[in-house]
Amino acid sequence: MAATLRDVARLAGVSTSTVSRALSLPDLVNPATRARVRSAADSLGYEPNKAARGLITGRTGNLGLVLPDLGNPFFPSVVKGVQARARAADVAVFVADTDEDVAAEMGLIRALAQQVDGLVLCSPRAEGDDLKAIAADTTVVLLNRLVDDLPAVVFDHEDGMRQAVAHLAALGHRRIAWVGGPAASWSSDQRGQGLSQASADHGVELIEVGHFPPHYDGGMAAADQVVATGATAVIAYNDLVAIGLLARLHARGIAVPERISVVGIDDIAMAAMARPALTTIRLPKEQAGRLAVELLLTLLDSPATTPERRTLQGDLMVRASTAEPPR
Repeated sequence: MAATLRDVARLAGVSTSTVSRALSLPDLVNPATRARVRSAADSLGYEPNKAARGLITGRTGNLGLVLPDLGNPFFPSVVKGVQARARAADVAVFVADTDEDVAAEMGLIRALAQQVDGLVLCSPRAEGDDLKAIAADTTVVLLNRLVDDLPAVVFDHEDGMRQAVAHLAALGHRRIAWVGGPAASWSSDQRGQGLSQASADHGVELIEVGHFPPHYDGGMAAADQVVATGATAVIAYNDLVAIGLLARLHARGIAVPERISVVGIDDIAMAAMARPALTTIRLPKEQAGRLAVELLLTLLDSPATTPERRTLQGDLMVRASTAEPPR
């Protein structure tokens, strides 16, 4: 039979109320007593009743994660990081997928906020004022988005784009196309700005092709327009778009990288398996998920803590999809 609170109390030589406090509100219990209770609980294999603990602490023991599209391989990597850190803290994670539906996003966020202690909002598309309104009522950490002074974990998109342009410029490219992501995407906007600055710094002409869906079909749709620009290289919003570009270029008999070089962003698993293998900016996705939960747990434990902003660097992964431009 499963061990009970009374079993732990008997083995530790304390009252059941002391056991409850030691496991739910450890700061209120003498360290020596707390250690004795923990030891007894571990030896008996005792699992605290989360519902009962919630009545004491006022917490659900649950966190929420809202993201745009679980079908995009970028986001499952983030989920792994979120779940790993949450599991270490003995909390559960509820995941909500908005399916890139900006209109539905805020409704999902509000509904989930009623069931959890705090939220990680990954690449939210909502307006900044709407996100600040949610943060006024619920503890929130943003991932891959900045809104004023809200706590956030972001990637250094400017540096990533600088690495990509420097690589292409060093190969001799002087005319580069940019295939942007959704118009409501903060990261697409940041990457576009980073590309503009990096292109100017390297004396490279940047041609913005437009905004496209952030998946394979988006790349397929953009490819013909990219070819029409006369660019000798193209940087795509993410790896899925880049792989779509590769497929359409192959279908048209346009060799990569002999006639045009292709660069992606994210370094999903499929990037290395593409043909040719995709040059891309590797983003530390799992680390970002872990860090977002770390910030959220800190805010839940110490609400007066000053909100933090953490920035993670990406790394250029040079593979077979980039080469010198055709002469």
